[in-house]
Amino acid sequence: MSEPEQPSGSGNLTSRLVHFGRLLRDAGLGVSTHQIVDLAEALTKTNLSSQEDFYHVTRSFLVHGPEERELFDRLFDIFWLQRVPWYMGVGRGQETGAADRAADNEADADNSTLKRRRHISPTSPTDIDDFPETDETAVLPTYSAVEILRKKDFADYTQEDVVAATEVIRGLEWRLKERSTRRRVRTARRAPYADLRRTIQKSIPHDGEIVWLAWRRRKPKPPPLVVICDISGSMERYSELFLYLMFALAQRTVRVESFVFGTRLTRITPALRRKELRTALRETSQLVVDWSGGTRIGESLKSFNYNWARRVLGPGSVVLIISDGWDRGDPQLLDREIQRLHRSASRLVWLNPLSGVAGYEPLVRGIETVLPHIDDFLPIHNLNTLEQLAATLGQIRA
Repeated sequence: MSEPEQPSGSGNLTSRLVHFGRLLRDAGLGVSTHQIVDLAEALTKTNLSSQEDFYHVTRSFLVHGPEERELFDRLFDIFWLQRVPWYMGVGRGQETGAADRAADNEADADNSTLKRRRHISPTSPTDIDDFPETDETAVLPTYSAVEILRKKDFADYTQEDVVAATEVIRGLEWRLKERSTRRRVRTARRAPYADLRRTIQKSIPHDGEIVWLAWRRRKPKPPPLVVICDISGSMERYSELFLYLMFALAQRTVRVESFVFGTRLTRITPALRRKELRTALRETSQLVVDWSGGTRIGESLKSFNYNWARRVLGPGSVVLIISDGWDRGDPQLLDREIQRLHRSASRLVWLNPLSGVAGYEPLVRGIETVLPHIDDFLPIHNLNTLEQLAATLGQIRA
């Protein structure tokens, strides 16, 4: 599975701003997803009269200090001025006829003036080729496209939507609630446990008189997280975005193991630990041989229970299974293996992309089999449910 292509000729302002924000982050500037969303909303509500107005508004949102201005200016020229013909319509709606041609002519003059004013040298062809080709289309105003995506079902996403959603997923905070371990560590404050050895050591210079008490506390540690994702044919509309989710979890969470299954179970943890998304996806596609095929949930869980459970499940472990429950295997095997997994994990969560659809009932054979043996049955069909999942993981007490 390859990385999603960037939008071409869409005229979607928010999508282009998302790509511009990614470009700034890759160059080392601290630009967050929330800043991009705020900038998009500000641009749609502002009546801009020139390209220079657009430049100043964008810079005010995304530049944090004078040391970032020169780099921002260069990247702004590469992305906006040398690749995208400017249309004077942000915040005012689309116009037609002679007004369009006049706006385009005025925009070309603004581009030349702005470049001369900031003395930006022309970029090489190599710099330009790194960015998406665009037709001469307008940068149309949008009203918080990311907010629309939050409620849109993943199954209805276009390739542009996938790109924008990927940025949101990367920005989510994935933190599991820490649990106290048996290991004790030193602390300067009063704690439940006295550190007798250190107390005695500190008392020796004072002829053995205890003049100071040392303390110890239990060391907190996030529990292990295991993600097992269905990539069978029935999940084809969702599996790409769920791979991005698993990549984000692998980057943000230290103790995470990732598996995918169709007719067999495949561990993809090493691939998702790569820092570059493109590299991670390429290595994942090389590891997995059963994309969009049949589903053998019971056999896949048996493979996990017998080959991986003792290696990756520890005290307080949380297991996330992402699947719609369609299963062509033996229901008795599925029932037996889900019970075994439930006993091994401290918390077993089933995430179903279909459960958020209006009128959904868990009548699929696989779902009926596993429901009595799971702790949480949650929807995962849009960005809102992903954010709710992130919040839920932070509250789960395993």
